[in-house]
Amino acid sequence: MITLEAADFLTFTPPQPLGVNELHLWFFPHWPRAPRAAESAFVRTLLGAYLRCDAGAVQVDRDVRGKPHLRGGRLRFNLAHSGEALLVGLADSLDLGVDLETPRRPRPVMDLARRYFAPGETAALAALPEARRQDAFLQLWTCKEAVLKAQGHGIAGGLAGVIFSLDEELPCPRPAPGGVPWSVRCAVPAPEYVGAVAWLGDDPSIRAFKVIL
Repeated sequence: MITLEAADFLTFTPPQPLGVNELHLWFFPHWPRAPRAAESAFVRTLLGAYLRCDAGAVQVDRDVRGKPHLRGGRLRFNLAHSGEALLVGLADSLDLGVDLETPRRPRPVMDLARRYFAPGETAALAALPEARRQDAFLQLWTCKEAVLKAQGHGIAGGLAGVIFSLDEELPCPRPAPGGVPWSVRCAVPAPEYVGAVAWLGDDPSIRAFKVIL
């Protein structure tokens, strides 16, 4: 699986032309944090730029499971924030989910894997060199959460139900054969962040952008 590296996130100002089979990722290393990011003026301004309307005219609703979506129209979006950063995914009529985490602190990865991951994933993680486990665990976590968010479930949907394959040769986990039919791309928008984007459908052309506020 190809990983989007920091160098792939090009510095541009939104919006950028969004084709029918395109997916845009916008990374904001620093953003004016808000309790409900999807409904914040900052995110509505970004969405409004794509919709060619004022931020005040952007209507963000949530479904029964809490997944944010735009009222009407074809534009789809999802977002995640961690630390000081925000990652937003945008697409035309393509269901998607994104996740973002920061590896600033060590985690008890094997204990967490046994609690949240499928047995095969836990065994694969244990088989990795100890020096790789922290990064591999976090990348696997973001891939799983991106799929669950695309489905509209979030973590409550069950991380163990979205199964991936990983080994020492793979820089990024990949969906296990016969698993959920979602596609996933790993992303490392900055050295201190790890993320992923998941979608259902044909492979889009992914364009990644960075905005320094």
